[in-house]
Amino acid sequence: MKNITDHLAALSLTAWTGSLWAIGYLAVPVLFHAQPDRQLAGMLAGEMFTVSGYLGLLFGSYLIFYFARQSGRLREPKIWIVAIMLLLTLIIQFGIQPVMSDLKLQAAPLNVMDSSYAARFKLLHGISSIAYLVESLLGLLMVIKGYRPTLSPAAP
Repeated sequence: MKNITDHLAALSLTAWTGSLWAIGYLAVPVLFHAQPDRQLAGMLAGEMFTVSGYLGLLFGSYLIFYFARQSGRLREPKIWIVAIMLLLTLIIQFGIQPVMSDLKLQAAPLNVMDSSYAARFKLLHGISSIAYLVESLLGLLMVIKGYRPTLSPAAP
């Protein structure tokens, strides 16, 4: 019989990787294209990335637990890939994003891109974008390489 933990792991990998690609490379570009107010588009994109980040923390934590329990070894490539993805999520969510938000507050009432904080904001945005791209590609690697959960065999 298939175990619910197997299904949760498959769902976690699918939802995490899917949300990275759907938000970062579909929803946000469409938002910036369709919304003439770039400041509003940026605020909405930030909210989507925040929700996606928290989902990544939840799904990534579960996947590390699941894969470690499944194989009994922490040296499995899939565990390291998920750990790197999780680390990138933590860096973006709790390292880079709070600083970017603080720069926006310090720039008020100006738009941060029209303030003296623009160069620092652009640098942090670039670092965040690269980290997000690496995380997205690692998720894609997990899917392509078949690092999906091994479903428990059905009982006879």
